[in-house]
Amino acid sequence: MMNKTHYKIISKGCWCLFAMFGCMLIIVSSLYLYLSPKLPSVENLRQINLQTPLRIYSEDLQLIGEFGEKHRNPIDFQDIPLFYIQALISAEDDQFYSHSGVDIGALLRAAVELVSSGGIRTGGSTITMQVARNYLLTRERTFTRKFNEILLAFRIEGELSKDEILTLYANKIYQGNRAYGVSAASHVYYGQPIQKLTLSQLAMLAGLPKAPSAYNPIVNPKRALIRRNWILHRMHDLGYIDLKTLILAKREPTNAIYHGYKVSIDSPYVSEMVRKKVFAMVGKSAYTDGLRVYTTINSHLQQSAQKSIRKGLIAYDKRHGYRGPEFNTPNPELWNNILQSTLTYGGLVPAIVKEVHDQHLSVLLADKHEIFISWERGLKNLRKYNTPDSRSRSIKTASELFSTGDLVRVSQHNGRWELAQLPKVQAAIVALNPKNGGIKALVGGFDFRQNNFNRATQATRQSGSSFKPFIYAIALENGFTAASIVNDAPLVFEDKRLKNSWRPENDGGTFYGPTRLRKALYLSRNLVSIRILQSIGIKTAISGLGRFGFDSSKLPRNLSLALGSHATTPLKIATGYAMLANEGYQVEPHLINRIEDASGNLLYQANPLTACNDCNEISQGSSQKQAYVHEKISPYALLDLTLEPKLTSAPRVIDPQTVYIIDSILRDVIKIGTGRRAKVLNRSDIAGKTGTTNGPKDAWFSGYNPDIVATAWLGFDDNLLLGRNEYGGSAALPIWIDFMRDALAEKVDNRRRQPKGLITVRIDPYTGLRVGPEQKNALFEVFKKKNIPSLAEKSTETNTVIKYKSSMNPEDLF
Repeated sequence: MMNKTHYKIISKGCWCLFAMFGCMLIIVSSLYLYLSPKLPSVENLRQINLQTPLRIYSEDLQLIGEFGEKHRNPIDFQDIPLFYIQALISAEDDQFYSHSGVDIGALLRAAVELVSSGGIRTGGSTITMQVARNYLLTRERTFTRKFNEILLAFRIEGELSKDEILTLYANKIYQGNRAYGVSAASHVYYGQPIQKLTLSQLAMLAGLPKAPSAYNPIVNPKRALIRRNWILHRMHDLGYIDLKTLILAKREPTNAIYHGYKVSIDSPYVSEMVRKKVFAMVGKSAYTDGLRVYTTINSHLQQSAQKSIRKGLIAYDKRHGYRGPEFNTPNPELWNNILQSTLTYGGLVPAIVKEVHDQHLSVLLADKHEIFISWERGLKNLRKYNTPDSRSRSIKTASELFSTGDLVRVSQHNGRWELAQLPKVQAAIVALNPKNGGIKALVGGFDFRQNNFNRATQATRQSGSSFKPFIYAIALENGFTAASIVNDAPLVFEDKRLKNSWRPENDGGTFYGPTRLRKALYLSRNLVSIRILQSIGIKTAISGLGRFGFDSSKLPRNLSLALGSHATTPLKIATGYAMLANEGYQVEPHLINRIEDASGNLLYQANPLTACNDCNEISQGSSQKQAYVHEKISPYALLDLTLEPKLTSAPRVIDPQTVYIIDSILRDVIKIGTGRRAKVLNRSDIAGKTGTTNGPKDAWFSGYNPDIVATAWLGFDDNLLLGRNEYGGSAALPIWIDFMRDALAEKVDNRRRQPKGLITVRIDPYTGLRVGPEQKNALFEVFKKKNIPSLAEKSTETNTVIKYKSSMNPEDLF
């Protein structure tokens, strides 16, 4: 029986508990009244923009680049697999569908911790509370933040459905390896959409939110496996899966590997160009707003351009000999670290020579795999590089050039390894749609990761003879014809400002004497080009070159202009050739076709100048419609899309007759001139021009058909000599051929029609004059009607030739 003393003690205890509860209630009520008005609106959850990276696509919708710290692919609830939802609930909050946002047990633990330690240290948050924290609150561990979290959880449960809450959670949670949200994690860890993952893989992902590093299946596979299996057992205990499914899922190995973001086409030079452009438009939000940029790049042509560049550079490098190992490390204990830290460039894999034999090498790869380089796979006929013009004799044994510990490069072809080396020389290629200037392919070097300098757009190099067609086109506009006779003879220019006189020469030092303009161009005769520029005048030439897209203020005001002394980029040269390919219309190169926001709304649509002879639905003049302007806009400037925009007609800056004649000469470059190697393509609609600068230091080839124009360049970044046997036709043309072989593979021969105002007549090949049907060695030549040459007087001699004598004045025949 309870005595009075016990009764008093119990009574006092009850009053104390009641008082404590009352105080707690007052404190909680006060905090609610104080904090509640300051809480963010739950409605913000519906409007919040998840940080999603900038993604760049080709015109055929292949991913070619991604920029942003957070890999995220927002996903709708109906697209989330049921097994993942069940695994997540089993791991994080098994009462999710029954509570109102807060686990009461967790709330009591928080109160106890507040009294005992003055702060909150434990977890126990529900999924709803985590949504509140991740989206609307900070992550600081204080009671105020925890109380805000609880209040917000109640609000969220009152305004959002359970499915909406789960969707917000699945799209926001950090999953390790820069993956935010389960959809991004699926691609990062398993390289495929979440809908294709197995139960075991889904359970693995469901275990990541608790501790993305500790339970990371790549970094900590053992701990991740334990966590996954615990979740699978929880799913079985909660009735989501049966025993058989549990056993099968547990047997599945951990097969997660890092996939990162997977681009379909390796296009880093293009992607970087787009990134800079979009960043200039909108600033840092470019990396977080989920913009999707659709470029003019054709994925097939881009791949071909990359392969062509690498093949051409490796071929040049092999012609000039082996330069030796990148370095030597005789200590085997260091080999693995060196291989792990040395990157692969352009498919050329680092390897260390383990053993040197007379007829083969034994080398180690980064995965500790040992391979053999046979005599036939890179050692036979191997010569050491001496100078750009010389190599050693062929080696007899491998020990002449290799030692144990050498860091070398190897590449794999058809399953077999062979010796390689990183080229020091560089190259670039750019291809355009001549009708509107859309960039179809662009590669700025051997490998962007080795050197991100974009030689297609940033390297200004002298263009050599590839510049000549522009000079000749202006000459045809100013009275010259393809049959005009110009003297290919020596010239000497005296200039008091120079220490030495300028004595321009032809390749090989030969001179042909009186030469038809057509022949002078397809054989690339320098002295004829200089005399033509002398005749039309530098001022006239510079004025005309502006129509081809060159900055007139930067062109040299001297006769070296005729030989391509103007330093420019491959993109500029390709743009000029586009006007020859499209019958004289001035187009502008562009890379971005359209930009959409994360919801697919159109923010920008390109409206490029378009070459069009017979289009009805086309506006005239230059395009002024731009969705973005080249300055930061907040958030975006939208294009007026109420009406379908008409194509904007490109202005015609060269008459079609002139373009046709130049085109016919440039086709002769390939038939019988310096570009004869391109005959291997077996096409009649291709035209182009080689270019080689003094040294030689630069090798060029620019060419086209009516559907595509491409410029290839090869040279050293520091202007080293290429070697005496390296020309545009031997170094750059093979790159162009490999690319155009793919670009034109499925296109029919597309010969252009002869425009009105031209007439074809028979001429004497030596005088350029019109001849009658009786002359047997006559050639057919095309002329503008106003420029048809006069009929040659009958001669008693057959095949009269004006012979050049070294004693003649060079100006006599000009």
